[in-house]
Amino acid sequence: MRAGRGRPGGPQADPPPADDAAAWFAGRLPDGWFTGAPEVTVDRDEIVVVGELPPLPEVPGTGESDDGGAARAAAEAGRIARFREETRDERIAVARQAEHRWARRVAWGVRQGGTRELFTTLSVPVMTRLRQPERRVLDTLVDAGVARSRSDALAWCVRLVGRHSDDWLSDLRTAMERVEELRARGPQ
Repeated sequence: MRAGRGRPGGPQADPPPADDAAAWFAGRLPDGWFTGAPEVTVDRDEIVVVGELPPLPEVPGTGESDDGGAARAAAEAGRIARFREETRDERIAVARQAEHRWARRVAWGVRQGGTRELFTTLSVPVMTRLRQPERRVLDTLVDAGVARSRSDALAWCVRLVGRHSDDWLSDLRTAMERVEELRARGPQ
């Protein structure tokens, strides 16, 4: 879906603001799906909704004397698979409404205990121009087997930077929100 995104090579129209997406999903989702309000993350292309599933009952084979980690992980994977299958039609219906409202794709995910799984998220191509030193970094990651391709290497770099600069990025996003608020209050 590229509605409202402009023609290829032409100016890109911004999708409508989705500031109310978290509240909308919290009110729209069926009771009992998640233990609380889902985590809703929005960017220009996608809305990702991740909810916490209700805790599992006591799982056989997860006692202190057993190798409970493997049994617990298997139980969590089974619960996630069941949730994904049982809620598919209803998740599609909710996603269609949200996609119409905000002109973005919707992806789903869940957390169950120590397991977090995302369902069918977007992989968006990003065009960039890199000079030789930057390309050499990517090629080194590929040659070392860290990544399969330059594209994978670039994604790996972005994840690494994101992990190590969460506080700085959070401060930057807060500052950008403040600028938007000031623009909105400016003269009309």
